[in-house]
Amino acid sequence: MAIAASSDPVAAGTLAPKHERGRRRVQAIMSAAMDVFAEKGFDAATMTEIAARSGTAVGSLYRFFSSKEALADALLLRYTQHAEQGLEEIKRQLPGLSAESVAGLLVDFMVALQAQRRYALVLLDARGGSGDRRVQFRRAIRSGLAAILRKVSDTLTPARARAMAPVLLHLLKGVALARDEEPAVQASLTGEIRELVRLYLLSVR
Repeated sequence: MAIAASSDPVAAGTLAPKHERGRRRVQAIMSAAMDVFAEKGFDAATMTEIAARSGTAVGSLYRFFSSKEALADALLLRYTQHAEQGLEEIKRQLPGLSAESVAGLLVDFMVALQAQRRYALVLLDARGGSGDRRVQFRRAIRSGLAAILRKVSDTLTPARARAMAPVLLHLLKGVALARDEEPAVQASLTGEIRELVRLYLLSVR
């Protein structure tokens, strides 16, 4: 399952493009920035290299993003939006689905999210300050998972759902470990994680 695309993030120091050409340019810049930040870290990354990789003149890049910090914040905003929208999309599909199907959707969601995880961790460390951004992101994910759990079982209390959400999240985080394995082992581990999630979901039905 692909994480739902959001509209262009609007953070402090950014200019939301009004035309399709501008939106394509912003997407190219952000895609290049993801790669550069993931490869070099926040401090070593430069706006000049991001502009070069995206095929954008440096002046045009600064027209959309006033600074490297503004670009990083826009990427973190988009990462959070994608995660929240992905969980909301799963919740909308829930009525009538089996525990196996829900487990599959959740694992697919995490696989899609992992594609962006490397740059996001770099930026969360660099731009997180006291850790507020990381805490906010974790809360958003746990809140989305708690809402899904309550959809899975309408008898589950809000307090119980909130208690179960972190456990479910830790099960799903195993997807990140599977990415470092050989393809055959990766598929096996992902399947095991899906089965664990399925059993956990069955425990609340």
